[in-house]
Amino acid sequence: MSIPVAPSEVVPRPAPHLRFWPRRVPLELPAAQTTLWDNLDISARRYPDKSAFVFFGRHFSYSQVRSQAQQLAGWLHQAAGVRAGDRVVLALQNSPQNVIAYYALLRLRAVVVPANPMSRGEEFAHYITDSQARLAVGAADLVGEFERAQALLAPGTRLERLLVVDYADAMPAEIAPDDAPPAAWQSWLQPTVQLPAWASRWREAMAGPLQPPPYDGEPDDLTALCYTSGTTGQPKGCMHTHRTIGHNVHASQVWNGVHAADVMLGVVPMFHITGMLFSMHAPICAGATTILLPRWDRELAGRLISRHRVSSWVNIPTMIIDLLASPNFASFDLSSLRYIGGGGAAMPQAVAERLKALYGLDYVEGYGLTETAAPSHSNPPDAAKLQCLGIPYIGIDARVIDPDTLAEVPQGQAGEIIIHGPPVFKGYWHRPDATEAAFIELDGKRFFRTGDLGRIDEDGYFFITDRLKRMINASGYKV
Repeated sequence: MSIPVAPSEVVPRPAPHLRFWPRRVPLELPAAQTTLWDNLDISARRYPDKSAFVFFGRHFSYSQVRSQAQQLAGWLHQAAGVRAGDRVVLALQNSPQNVIAYYALLRLRAVVVPANPMSRGEEFAHYITDSQARLAVGAADLVGEFERAQALLAPGTRLERLLVVDYADAMPAEIAPDDAPPAAWQSWLQPTVQLPAWASRWREAMAGPLQPPPYDGEPDDLTALCYTSGTTGQPKGCMHTHRTIGHNVHASQVWNGVHAADVMLGVVPMFHITGMLFSMHAPICAGATTILLPRWDRELAGRLISRHRVSSWVNIPTMIIDLLASPNFASFDLSSLRYIGGGGAAMPQAVAERLKALYGLDYVEGYGLTETAAPSHSNPPDAAKLQCLGIPYIGIDARVIDPDTLAEVPQGQAGEIIIHGPPVFKGYWHRPDATEAAFIELDGKRFFRTGDLGRIDEDGYFFITDRLKRMINASGYKV
């Protein structure tokens, strides 16, 4: 139950930000009655031969991604016993296998539990026990960590099976120099690992003709348990549906003007809600092409943008800072970029000004949380302010309240940011007390309490000022 709050004594504030609202963008979107799986299915029928993803120069068409997701879903269902509602841990770097596994689980109406592929055994143990997962899909370099997790878990709570991915299986036999990964990556791209008896290899799962059952997914199906980094205690699983994630999938296309002719750079990690949206779901829905970069490397990123004529790039500001500092920066051609933006940290003014001077690009900053399926705020692309969260996103009602009295505060005064709208999560997995504490009711609406302190300026733009519960922000990720 939400906590009811007395009506605010503050006169209802006008919406000054609407003066800066992009004229081509609607204030709200109708709720889609399709699922994330439907988005892939539609794009594969609309653009069967078009490249959905490019991995170190190897192209995967939309029809290939769909057919391989179907094939893996057949193995997961018939050989591994995955059923609708089952939670499955997914621990992979950005790769074709990450996308295929995610959509194979969607195809079965299972629930994806995205896990940081840099996690250690203790962290995997928490993901497994909290979500009650019995199967995981993980990279070969993580086999040892999953074995450590198994040793930490009691009988009856352990994984029953691990499906092991070798990234090299998705790489071309010969890689052009501009697409080639750094030599230091070979240790995890092509590790030599002996599998335990309870593990299976991806290539073996993909070799059989097994078929999944008919698809009957619904928009309100639970589709992902996205774990927060948390400020106290263990991370909590945020329950997202096709509808909550799907709203921002469609809204981001409208806001950013993404279309099938776009080429995206998918470098924000897919286990993170921002990468999940902008490196995978949104490009798939639009029929765009995504150049996958499994880890950040400024030299490789610069070459990929140049070689593949990347037009849209969602990132974190530290990536831009690092790229501009490359001694080889002058050799990169970034002229194809028409949109660049992100969040997680403030963009320094000097860096933004250099980006503008060199390429005429405004860095579009935004704001969102795992609980809001990524953006709840964004700067209008044509009216962006620096070091600013932006204005409430399509369909979002965002306000600032006194964290003690829970009443709205006047314009310019700092308080806690609260958010209401279609992408807000359904609650914390098996944590009813935490869910109840995270929401309040205001003006008949259910608002999520972000725990972030901010203010609204005279133009209706939001600025963050502090955090109610302090945490460290490392390269855009809360730790």
